Amino acid sequence: MTSGGQTERGSTSQRVGQVRPITHYGEDVLHRPCAEVTRETPDLEQLVADMFASMYAAHGVGLAANQVGVALRVFVMDCPEEDNDGESTGRSVVATLINPVLHLPDGPRDLVERTEGCLSVPGPTAMLARASEAHVHGFDLNWEPVTVGGAGLVARCLQHECDHLDGTVYVDRLAKRARKATLADADFSRSETPAG
Repeated sequence: MTSGGQTERGSTSQRVGQVRPITHYGEDVLHRPCAEVTRETPDLEQLVADMFASMYAAHGVGLAANQVGVALRVFVMDCPEEDNDGESTGRSVVATLINPVLHLPDGPRDLVERTEGCLSVPGPTAMLARASEAHVHGFDLNWEPVTVGGAGLVARCLQHECDHLDGTVYVDRLAKRARKATLADADFSRSETPAG
């Protein structure tokens, strides 16, 4: 998911990550469900460090493993918190979520329509309705259970990244005409990672 201009960023990983290329809409790895991560998954800590480095280099607030070409159920985020009025609290939710399970409120959901973008669809944003609150249960790098939740941009980020792990890109949720227009505006020749 793309950033709204957050400049001060932190990382939960102790390893130095390498910036990896961001996969683009249309690449097979983005359009199929990702595999569960196991305790035996090799190089998981390095993958997470690389994901944080790649997300920060691309000015994102969340990044799923398949966005760097790895079809595993893990995502990272460093997403600004908002209050109930949509104003920044000045804090960010920084997390690594392994094998995340998304939980939305029971009963009728309060949906919020807001612009959304994606590092895998470089350039354009589109209006998309999402649940106003969301929680994700999963594991951290130490295989400790973790729950991350919130409203506003955090809720949107959690839903967006869990969609990626299920093989859904946000434009897949748009009406056909809006999806076509958004994809036509995307600059797939542009890399979301700086050269070097």
